[in-house]
Amino acid sequence: YFGSRLKSVCGRSSQVSLLICPIHTLSTMAPSSLIWECLKGHTSFIRKSVNCKVMSAEPGNLCGLHSYKFSGLTGKVLNVSGSKKGTKESIVMTTAHKQASRDARPGSRLLQTGLKKRSKKGQAQLTKALEGGFYRQDLAAMAAAKYIKVKTSFKKKKLSFKSRRASK
Repeated sequence: YFGSRLKSVCGRSSQVSLLICPIHTLSTMAPSSLIWECLKGHTSFIRKSVNCKVMSAEPGNLCGLHSYKFSGLTGKVLNVSGSKKGTKESIVMTTAHKQASRDARPGSRLLQTGLKKRSKKGQAQLTKALEGGFYRQDLAAMAAAKYIKVKTSFKKKKLSFKSRRASK
């Protein structure tokens, strides 16, 4: 059925039509605004609760809010998060791949880049990636604030032990 349909649309056999026919190019994707309109009410990542904003658990969502601006499923993705492997904790920046063809491959669509834990170098690395590369400049300030929050979440509270034999 699928091959005969392509033959009727393009006027060629199904094997040739995927390569030649401009209607059936595999690299063309729908615009991000159209994808958002389709997904905004019906996605498995939506988290609703009483007296609270609608949240989202999408990979690549910077604030966790369910909105077009922060959506990790449409358009350009940006997220700063912490990851833990064993005892090692690291800060990771998630962005979308620059090649447009990767949008059709969900497994390799997102790129994770490690950020330095030292504040000065980490902030510079984040600024260079966002503002220097012209990638989501509107979210640069929020990403910097989240970087600081993730970094402070790694700090452990020091336990103070009091001696039972306190000197009198």
